[in-house]
Amino acid sequence: MADQMYFEDVKEGQELAPIKISPDKSQLVKFAAGSGDFNPLHFDEKFPMLKAMGLSDNIVHGRFKYAQVGRLVFAFAGYKGRVKKFGVNYRGMDMPNKEITVGGVVTAKRQEGGENLVDLDVWAQDVDGKKTTPGTATVALPSKG
Repeated sequence: MADQMYFEDVKEGQELAPIKISPDKSQLVKFAAGSGDFNPLHFDEKFPMLKAMGLSDNIVHGRFKYAQVGRLVFAFAGYKGRVKKFGVNYRGMDMPNKEITVGGVVTAKRQEGGENLVDLDVWAQDVDGKKTTPGTATVALPSKG
């Protein structure tokens, strides 16, 4: 586990440590089982809708990417921090066995209502650098003092 992030150590423009993942079809089938999303677009390469949509392969679940971006936010907050707000938008498709980079940057920090709040822009991006799952988060961090 990484060291705890403290409010005093955070700077606007600071990048979060990225997470790189390359989900394979086995991982997507497991995610389907855990999430209940058994849409064949995610695991059946013979599903007729793939060709109708102009796709050559299955696509990664949007909620899988949401979970990975959430993983980044929770890692940044650490065990003493709290995620106050978090959400993403689905803006593009990612394919199995292709690297997805999950990243983020600090956009603001402030003290409000007795809390040390940090605002983040977060995302999942494909191998071409397109942000397929952009979002935002607000995290309350502990103070050193």
